[in-house]
Amino acid sequence: MQKASIVIPHKDGLPLLVRCIDSIRRHTETPYEIIVVDNGSRDGSVEYCLQAGVRLISSPSNRGFPAACNLGMQLAGGDAVLLLNNDVVVAPRWLTNLMRCLYASEDMGLVGPVTNYASGVQMVDTPYNTPEQADSVPNEPDPAKWQEVRRLIGFCLLFKRETMERIGLLDEAYSPGHFEDDDYCYRARAAGYRLMAAGDTFVYHQGSASFGQEPQEGVKELIRRNREIFMAKWGVDPQQFI
Repeated sequence: MQKASIVIPHKDGLPLLVRCIDSIRRHTETPYEIIVVDNGSRDGSVEYCLQAGVRLISSPSNRGFPAACNLGMQLAGGDAVLLLNNDVVVAPRWLTNLMRCLYASEDMGLVGPVTNYASGVQMVDTPYNTPEQADSVPNEPDPAKWQEVRRLIGFCLLFKRETMERIGLLDEAYSPGHFEDDDYCYRARAAGYRLMAAGDTFVYHQGSASFGQEPQEGVKELIRRNREIFMAKWGVDPQQFI
């Protein structure tokens, strides 16, 4: 059975990390490892990880989301890699369903779940709008609910090791974050891979746990800058392939 390496970039917000890891341990039946990449937390997160028995990469400063993901991806020992935000709470059968979708065909490149908080087709109307309610999500396997898409959001993104080896790591030019997941999706599709939103897999996503703490004018400027980086790199507006 394939093993997944779950990479969690993290910066402070210890209660979110504890909640996320607890949900993984309660609701994951398939083989996995957890790799936390800490970006200079000062709230006891490093000490928690050492005690919790997860694999830990500890940086003295905040290197941003893409760089943190890349460190974890390079350490990953699994057949598949899953990038997971620390403000996600997973639900029953989540990883089993995602892995089934990912390995349904050789050309499946990236797979993501549906959720209560995201942009694009992955956001769905749901009665499960609190982290506590995630425990009650049925997540019954149903390939009829898989939908091929042009773009997936990086809050919970699963891909095969061979995909990563072929298209590379995240582009750190987008640091501290925004559009690095769009870039990865674009590269995967250009390499001939398919992207799939697994509608039979729901996870709770709090949303804006990191960038929501930053001044909004700064966030808007970062989005503008990174959109320009994407367009200069690929010659298209990322909005055109959503």
